[in-house]
Amino acid sequence: MPKPIRDGKGPRHVAIIMDGNGRWATQRGRPRLFGHHAGAKRVREIVEACPDVGVKYLTIFAFSTENWKRTQTEVAGLMSLFRRYIQKEARALFAENVRVRFIGDRVKLDKKLITLMDELEVMTAGCTGVNLTIAINYGGRDEVARATQRLAQDVAAGRLCPDDVNEETLPKYLDTCVLPDPDLVIRTSGEARISNFLLWQSAYAEYEFVDTLWPDFSAAEFSSLIGSYGLRERRYGGVKA
Repeated sequence: MPKPIRDGKGPRHVAIIMDGNGRWATQRGRPRLFGHHAGAKRVREIVEACPDVGVKYLTIFAFSTENWKRTQTEVAGLMSLFRRYIQKEARALFAENVRVRFIGDRVKLDKKLITLMDELEVMTAGCTGVNLTIAINYGGRDEVARATQRLAQDVAAGRLCPDDVNEETLPKYLDTCVLPDPDLVIRTSGEARISNFLLWQSAYAEYEFVDTLWPDFSAAEFSSLIGSYGLRERRYGGVKA
């Protein structure tokens, strides 16, 4: 098993598509929400593992813009889970020096959840340890569309010259504007697709698709993937001299 990388060769920013909660629950004869609760508990273990493997930024995909298509019962249950998670974990995250941010379109979320998200961001704003970013009602295409609208508004208002719009301009309008691009994207559950997650930011990210369902994804497996990343040769479109 590869060992964790701590010499700067490991990924600084890891993003995770936490997939497989529903299947994990179904395999055990339990409702899908049982799996989501188990998955929420797994988040803490992975966050706590980040400092030991040199990961400074962790971004997790909690709820996509497409997830509204699920049953009303599951969606309501997930929203309740998010509220309970923030209320339960807020003090622990602060005590562990974790800075929390949320990305995604908050318009469709209920006001209580939005308030809790805002409060947690403010509470942890001064934390200097792991940067945990949680994507709720997030979609990569939706994010780029919203960013383009804001950029167009600045052009229309004369705050930005059209000739100055380039591939370095748009990222300043994205939800992730204060974050570095992910170095490694992990998807659990055996599915090999990116599901509209961090489309712009992951242009040069490395990917790992693992069969493990998210509630079973351990810190040991996380550490192994971090170690494997250090063995890859990243050329960013160039060739080795």
